[in-house]
This record gives sequence, C-alpha cells and structure tokens, in this order.
Amino acid sequence: MTENKPEANDTGVEPTRPEQRTATGMIIAAAVILLLMIGFAVAWFAITGKKKGEAKWVDPGRVENKKAAQPVPAVAWADVTAGAGISFSHTTGAVGKKLLPETMGAGVAVLDIDNDGFQDLFLVNSCPWPDHAGAAKGPCLMRNLGNGKFEDVTKVWGIDRAHYGMGACAADMDNDGFIDLFVTGIGDCRLYRNLGGKGFADVTTEAGLKEPVAMAWAALKADGYLAHRERVDFPSSATFVDYDLDGLVDLFVCSYVHWAPGIDLGIASTLTGDKRGYVSPRSFEGSQCRLFRNTGAGKFIDASEVAGVRVLEDEGVGAKARKRDVAKSLGVVAFDADNDGWPDLMVANDTVRNFFFHNEPDPAVIGGKGRKFVEKGLTQGAAYAEGQARAGMGIEFGEYLPGKSAVFVANFANEPVTFLAIDNTSTPPRFADRALAVGLAGPGPRVPMKFGASLLDFDLDGRLDLLLCNGHLEPDIGLVQASQAFPQAPRLFWNTGTQPRVFEGVEEAGDNAGLFKPMVGRGSASLDYDGDGDLDLVLTANGGPCRLVRNDQKLAHHYLRVRLEGDGKRCNRSALGAVARVSVGGVVHERVVAGARGYLCQPELVLTFGLGKATAVDWLEVKWPYPEAKFERVAVGEVDREMRVKQAGGG
Repeated sequence: MTENKPEANDTGVEPTRPEQRTATGMIIAAAVILLLMIGFAVAWFAITGKKKGEAKWVDPGRVENKKAAQPVPAVAWADVTAGAGISFSHTTGAVGKKLLPETMGAGVAVLDIDNDGFQDLFLVNSCPWPDHAGAAKGPCLMRNLGNGKFEDVTKVWGIDRAHYGMGACAADMDNDGFIDLFVTGIGDCRLYRNLGGKGFADVTTEAGLKEPVAMAWAALKADGYLAHRERVDFPSSATFVDYDLDGLVDLFVCSYVHWAPGIDLGIASTLTGDKRGYVSPRSFEGSQCRLFRNTGAGKFIDASEVAGVRVLEDEGVGAKARKRDVAKSLGVVAFDADNDGWPDLMVANDTVRNFFFHNEPDPAVIGGKGRKFVEKGLTQGAAYAEGQARAGMGIEFGEYLPGKSAVFVANFANEPVTFLAIDNTSTPPRFADRALAVGLAGPGPRVPMKFGASLLDFDLDGRLDLLLCNGHLEPDIGLVQASQAFPQAPRLFWNTGTQPRVFEGVEEAGDNAGLFKPMVGRGSASLDYDGDGDLDLVLTANGGPCRLVRNDQKLAHHYLRVRLEGDGKRCNRSALGAVARVSVGGVVHERVVAGARGYLCQPELVLTFGLGKATAVDWLEVKWPYPEAKFERVAVGEVDREMRVKQAGGG
C-alpha cells in the first residue's frame, strides 16, 4: 500500500497542509496580540513611571554620535616619491599558489642612521619563493640628504642581503650613540648593529637571535618546498622596549600563525568557481609572541617564559586537555597604561582576542626587583570589542584629548576601528571600546581593509589625528564583493578636540590627492623628512611601490619638536619609554617615545608638538624611563624648531 503525499512545489519544498496553515495562523495572531499588550505596558510605564523633569540617562559610549560635522582644515598633500629619489617597490613572490605570507608585507622603519639630524628610511622587502629565486632584490636603505632628496645606500651600508622580510624596528641596543636595526622575516629575522654611523653589521647569530634550522627559511628547499609541512617561523611586527628599566632595550617579537607551505596548500580555500583564494588565519593554529632580554655586550636571551608573554589556553577539559597556542599577532605598541612608570604592551591579534601585558613585579626574583608581564586583556576589557574578536592588524597608542589616552586597532574590512579608551585610575587599568562615540565606527573607517595605523598631528593644532593605510589582501576580491577593491585609498581623520565627535573624516578635495590615491596599502609611518616642522608620511604597499607624501599645510601653526636622548646608563640612549609634556595656553599635551607601532613599522623617535597659533609654550617637562623617575622642567626658548634634550649625566 502506498502513501499519498502532496506534490512538491517548484522550489523543491513540500507544501503545508490546510490544517497546518490554520494552526500557524492562530499562533501568529496570538503572538501579535501578546506583542501589542507588551508594547502598551512599556509605553504606559514610560509615561507614568518617569518623574517630571527627569532626564533619560544614556551611555555616550554606546550611542552613535549625531553631532553635526565640524569643518576640517584644508591641507595639501603631495606625492613626492619620485622627486625625492625613491624608486623602491615591494616583492611578494606570488606566482599563483596563493600562500598566506604573500598578502602580509611589508613595513618601513624611520631612523637617523648617521646622527646628522635627518630622518632616513629602511624599506623592508620580501623575496621570491625558493623555486623562483632568480635575482632577488633585498631591502632598501635610503639616506636623507637634507635637501628633500634621498640616496640609496643599501649596498654600501652592508644591508642588501635578500630575505622574506616583514617588519622592522630600531633603537640603540648597546648605548653607543648610534641606532641599530632589527628586521623580522619568514624563518629569518636579522639584527644589524650600527658601526658608528658608517655601516651595518649582521650580528644576529652572535646576539643569540638565530632561528632553529628546522623553523628557518633555509628549511624550504627549492625542490618540493610546497610539500613542506614542518612549521616555519612567521614573525610580524617587533618593537624594542626596556621592560625591566635596566637601561638596555629588550626586544619583543610578534608571531603570526603556525604556518608552512604544505599546511597552507592543504587547506581548501575556494574564492569562486575553481579559483583558489588566500586562506583565512582562522584555519591555522596559533603561535607565541617572544621576548628577548638584553643582557648587555650585544647579547639577548629568550625570556618569553619567565617574562610571561607566552599565552596558552586549554583545548578540551580535564587534566589531559591540550595546551593551545593563542597568539595570531600582527601589531604591538609599548606604553605605560597606568602611569606607574613601567612600560606595558598591547598586542593586536588577528581573529583571536587581543593581549594586554601588564608590567608587574616578579616575586620570584630576590627582593622582588625583577619584572614580568601578566596578560590581563580578558579581565581589563582589552581582549574584545563589542564582545568578539576582530581581525587586528596595526595598533597605535596616544592622547586623543588632553589627559585622555586610547589604543587604536586597525581591523579587517567591514569592521570598525577598535578604539579602547583607557581608565588609568585603577591598577591595572581598564579599557572600554568607544569607537562609535568618537566617530570611528561609521562607513568611512569601517568599509576598507585596514592595515597601517598612525597617530600624527598633521595640522599642528596640538591634537593627534589618525591615518589608516588600507588595501585588500585578495587581488580577486571584486569577483565576490562589489563593495571591495584590491587597491584602496588611505583614510585620514582630523581630531576636533571636542566630545562626543572627536574624529572627522578628511575627504579628498583640492590639493590633497597625493595622499588619497588608492594603493594596496600596508604600513604607515610619520616623519618630518624635509625639516619644515610638519609631519609627512611614508606608506608601504604589498607587491608595489611605496609612497612618500609631503605635508604642505599652510595654516601658519607653530610647533616644537623634541629629540630626547638618554644617558645610556640609567636610561636607554634612544629614550624609549620617555614621556614629554608641554603646556600651551594652560592646556597640557603629552607624547611618548614608543618605538615601533602601527603595522610592521616604526615612525621617527622625535616628538612633535603642534602649538596652533601660540608663539610660545608655558613649560616643557620630561620624565626619563628609569625607576622612580619624576618629571623635570626643561628650558625651551624659541619655538618652530627642533630641540635636543639630553638626560643629565649623559655623554
């Protein structure tokens, strides 16, 4: 006996029976009546329960700002890359296999290599894969001649050896008065010692920073490297930081994912049809950040474990649960979050929670004089924004209003900028995402894929503005997302100085097209390359030419640039961690010498204070980074200049 079934409709879904439709209608009608009753009750309570004259409380951090836009100052930006003699173009090594590292690089470090007072550029490069080596081009070191021009000194300075580079940071690691350089790369990080302003020497092995052979680039043989499944080290950003304030800068290195070519190609990733797409970091296991303590005499030791920067989570339950590496780190910035005198670290992670490493005494060291980091992102509000992990790339820290600081994180396409306002009235401090309230959650900052992040006072009004360097990682993204493009325009946000709408987007108009031209952007760093007092920008591209953009503002604003130099004994010579404060018309602005930040980059170490229309400052004070340091007043004199401040007792 066969069962009679209703015929299927043309969508392939079995139609409902009449009795089912009747029952469904009765349920819907009952639900509508219930909702009307609830709505009436709520309305009645709102009318009768609210006292006369009582204002409704609204948390300003949770409500989108509707304040009318303020007029943004008109500033011209000129692309002067070619005119300055810079012709560098980044190499990804991509040949169609779509391996993850091809999407990530590369950065730039701004540093004064010969102490002539002019900011030079080190541009990181990647290279072809082992079976397509050919004539691989190395990085590029451009020396600033002081006349608006740069010269390529890569070879004569001994820094031209190619590798699959990612990011760079710089500081005086041995306190000899000359800045040294660290470069991250796939399976091949390098430390270069400055030879008295005349060249660089690769001291990676002597310093104890050489990667194990099994994790090194050399493990990828030309024959069959695509099948290699043993983990290859994948560092990204790095920064020098004197975490224990012993006068020697230590080295913190971000690590991205557990990666190898064979692992990458073994993960299915279809963009459309039979076209392969780049694999999401969600498909890879996590990794671990590392901290190398500077012991002096050019030596570093791996202190990651004892210093508390290894982050593990249980995968499963019970005693047999696997310990899983958490980090998928792309950006790091050092700053003193609670003003206790000790540098903390914030790490931007990609698709997993961010880290906040709080610097605390280490009771395991005799007398409690040692230091360690305790990861407290989860308890202090820094791990997530809106309760979930985002794809964090570049990261910045700075004062967004007088006396108020925040951490900025550049995130993936269609994600807001993470804006973590800091409440440092408690130890450890707390963080709260306020992007919506300050104007950084709308379509302008949300839509692009954001990598680089730089805080700079581009109009010299005393307030830090925000630059985002954007560009997609998928060349074929237009096939699946009409709202996205591979090259994307940078975005600049002017700081209004008022709440609740702190940041206003700067639109392309007039003479600023040199900045807003689309590119496959990655890193960004600020510097005053031409010595006119305002801050210019260098932007890096993935698989394309970098861009030097000159700031041609004509607002007649004044400035004071401060170059700090530690004594090399109590304080590191580069003054990393030092804080300078300037009072202008009774308003105090604060800047920190923070080393590397953003994405794979380091801006200049000179601090720029915009003074607006003021022609003098009330006072300048500096706090050097050593235990128990206090702010000290410094004589200023004339403004509109760069002043050098050396710590008392230095050479």
